[in-house]
Amino acid sequence: MDQPPAIPTRLVRWEQRTQRLLLALALVFAVAYAVPIVDPGADASLRSACHAIEWAVWATFAADYAIRVFLAEERLQFIRSHLLDLIVVLLPLIQPLRLLRLVAALILTGRRVRATAQVRVTTYVGGAVVALLVFGSLAVLEVERNAEGASIRTLGDAMWWAFTTMTTVGYGDLAPTTGLGRLLAVSLMISGIALLGLVTANIAAWFIARFEEDNTYEVEQTETLKQLTTEIAALRAEVAALRAQDSPRSGG
Repeated sequence: MDQPPAIPTRLVRWEQRTQRLLLALALVFAVAYAVPIVDPGADASLRSACHAIEWAVWATFAADYAIRVFLAEERLQFIRSHLLDLIVVLLPLIQPLRLLRLVAALILTGRRVRATAQVRVTTYVGGAVVALLVFGSLAVLEVERNAEGASIRTLGDAMWWAFTTMTTVGYGDLAPTTGLGRLLAVSLMISGIALLGLVTANIAAWFIARFEEDNTYEVEQTETLKQLTTEIAALRAEVAALRAQDSPRSGG
């Protein structure tokens, strides 16, 4: 007898209902973060509005985490199993580490995406690569643009630098000169190696799965042929036996 489907918990229902909203807010956060960097001469009111949007979106993420803790059946267990979420929620409270708000937003968004069964690993990895490339470029441009002796002064330079850094090519034509810029470079290097490894592993897993499917099909075909051969041999034996029984009768 089939068992009835499990009823989703309050936490699961909340995450399902808020997933699209939080993803949309993450995009709004990204735009608000990018505008003052791409257009450094933007009006002061626009820059203030962007910063206000950043904090408002971040407050929403923090409220979401608090609600998820409240809805969890085992709250302490939830906190222990979601320590990374708690850490990235608390990071923006450290005012001097402004760039960590962006990193934390990417982590929180990625963790919510991975929590859904509909999103595949390939989509997540591809989105992570694009996000790190774009926002890594914006972050290093914000840090390096006005630094003395800096070589990264335009968005194009920052994009090129981020791409060569993530792929670990490192032509050396562009390089950060500030301590924070070099810290960003190290983060992109490590992230690039990890993501490229995931892409390679995912492609290899796809080929292996295809080979296994082909091998399974060949094995099934071989087994079918063996069964048919056995059945044909049995039929031939029965026909031969019948003929042997009919031979004496016809001879008499």
